[in-house]
Amino acid sequence: MPVSHLNRSSPVWLFDLDNTLHNASHAIFPTITANMNTYIARVLGDGVTPADDAIVNAARAAYWRRYGATLLGMVKHHQVQAAHFLHETHAFDDLRAMIRAERGLGALLKRLPGRKILLTNAPLRYSSDVMRHLGLRRHFSHHVAIEAMHVHRQLRPKPSTLMLRKLMRKHHIRPGRCILVEDTLANLKGAKKLGLRTAWITQYLKMADPIGVAKLPMALNRPAYVDVKVKSVRHLARRLHRLR
Repeated sequence: MPVSHLNRSSPVWLFDLDNTLHNASHAIFPTITANMNTYIARVLGDGVTPADDAIVNAARAAYWRRYGATLLGMVKHHQVQAAHFLHETHAFDDLRAMIRAERGLGALLKRLPGRKILLTNAPLRYSSDVMRHLGLRRHFSHHVAIEAMHVHRQLRPKPSTLMLRKLMRKHHIRPGRCILVEDTLANLKGAKKLGLRTAWITQYLKMADPIGVAKLPMALNRPAYVDVKVKSVRHLARRLHRLR
């Protein structure tokens, strides 16, 4: 059914990509982190010798905690070009071989009523390649990657509430109709403040954040701002009553 013919009261799903629709912790995140470290070491070095690991790790962690994305800290404090940073850090020799995901994802998404928008802090080229390899592109009406997350000419990726408000205005959706499906709690917390419903996917989590800064708590208790905690996308349909 074309998107324009969907019931206006049906939900609009905002799906994260990494560690939500596929297991990025298996091989992709470790590669991104290694690429990021190499990039940051070069930028923070003296032009000849790269910065040492302690300086690099401290900068990566500090910028992620302060801005929600290491990229924003590198742009703000070191005048790095965002496009160059994203290109260099998302370089893979064989992306297809690194992807791990549960079978039948397309059928699982089809069971969920309403339209679906991919909302990822990953760059467009990488996220498009992953979606193509997963065979999921046709299940999404829109694909919003980090390059499209600008507000007042400033890059505002998740968990920016300004970006989420702009997205909802653009697509003419009320917050109460939106369901954000994510692995990252900080992103869910911001969305809940705006009145979105929230679903936390936990099966691929190894750390509490995408770049390995914060360890997971011993028990993955559901915070108050999470409406539904599920291991997998597979379990969303049976919990739909909690998300409407």
